[in-house]
Amino acid sequence: MQQTARRPLGSSGVSVSPLGLGCMGMSDFYGNADDARSTALLHHALDAGVNLFDTADMYGPWTNERLVGEALRARRDEAVICTKFGVVRDADGGWLGVDGTPDYVRSACDASLDRLGIETIDLYYQHRVDPDTPIEETVGAMAALVEAGKVRFLGLSEATPDQIRRAHAVHPITALQTEYSLWSRDPEDGLLDTCRELGIAFVAYSPLGRGFLTGAITSPEDFASDDFRRHNPRFVGENFQRNLDLVAAVRSLAERRGITPAQLALAWLLHQGPDILAIPGTTKIHRFDENQGANDVSLSADDLAFLDQHLPAGAAQGGRY
Repeated sequence: MQQTARRPLGSSGVSVSPLGLGCMGMSDFYGNADDARSTALLHHALDAGVNLFDTADMYGPWTNERLVGEALRARRDEAVICTKFGVVRDADGGWLGVDGTPDYVRSACDASLDRLGIETIDLYYQHRVDPDTPIEETVGAMAALVEAGKVRFLGLSEATPDQIRRAHAVHPITALQTEYSLWSRDPEDGLLDTCRELGIAFVAYSPLGRGFLTGAITSPEDFASDDFRRHNPRFVGENFQRNLDLVAAVRSLAERRGITPAQLALAWLLHQGPDILAIPGTTKIHRFDENQGANDVSLSADDLAFLDQHLPAGAAQGGRY
């Protein structure tokens, strides 16, 4: 697989693969985990020239960082390892809330470093903004981690333009991670402009609409019994069929272009600007290779206009969560 041109990670001076690898599904939320298969995929991604890897302490919980760390450790210098803190779960996976207090920031970072088995986290995100802790306090504690050499760059996830500005005033924010895809276009309402003004990379998670935009999902019965999508508003009831109709437009254009729906959806994202990165997740090598093929897809003005017409902002039915 030919290595594609890399893109800047915000103003950090680091360059990364436009399409990284989201590792959440290797350990949580989408059914049974297979660590051996996931490790092989992580090694394959490195061999393919991908260097942007995304995990979080709450995936598993806690098991995904160990998986990613063990798989990448021998080739540490080839990987930009990104992880997150702030969404707190118990040992059984129960949700305990969001914590952005300085003490928690410090303890969470140390725990992540230990699980990953590395000395420095390349990009450390606040997974969700804590409504009870001023973001200036959280980012101040994160900045101290940079000073201590435990973290290289700071990121936020699902933050508002105001929160981003307040955080950036305390310490430069390198990346914002937020859901963005053909059926989740909310970032176009001010969020992308804020990032561009401040020189912040935009990292799109769920760029394939949690798999919906691949065209492979045709029924709620396609999901495993423990797959969280069985209860996601966009995948249930009348919303499912309405959203399936949206995917039909993606599939039709993909067929005309001789590419897959997934490649079209990812190519559309990359066409939204040179500051856009995406982290599609998968556990299968052939799906990874398919996704990476989007790097070589060039969309015409007519292609982009077709997608804007059939999948405008707000077209998807149901809430994201």
